[in-house]
Amino acid sequence: MDYYGIGFSNIRLPNDSESYVYKYNVLINQFPEEVFLHEFLHTLERNSAEYGYERPELHDYEKYGYENEPIIGQKRWYTDYMNKNIKTNSENIGLPSEIYTLKPAKTSNFETSYKVEAFKEPENIIEEIRQIIDNLIDKVKLL
Repeated sequence: MDYYGIGFSNIRLPNDSESYVYKYNVLINQFPEEVFLHEFLHTLERNSAEYGYERPELHDYEKYGYENEPIIGQKRWYTDYMNKNIKTNSENIGLPSEIYTLKPAKTSNFETSYKVEAFKEPENIIEEIRQIIDNLIDKVKLL
């Protein structure tokens, strides 16, 4: 989740449309949405720590009696983690409900942000021509 203090999550999917990640197979893909949820929960976990809230570590599911189950993966752990429903001897623990309404605690999370334009469509003929030229240059660089 954290890359040299930048603090982001990156999920890379292969370009190969024949890759198994695009085909559900009960023997390979367990709870396929799990990886997206997992990385999002790391963000909420970090925000909780920055605001000073006590919460269990996301990777400590076995410590609280949860397992990585067939087909559903860690769905029960994530559900209880998000709803502060992990039972301990003295209380229920998990993410605090307030964390869902708070922005990241550090303003530096916004200072170096930039607009991602990877999927921006051209809005006029000049941008369209520029995009064609840029695509050609990128292809030439690969040769």
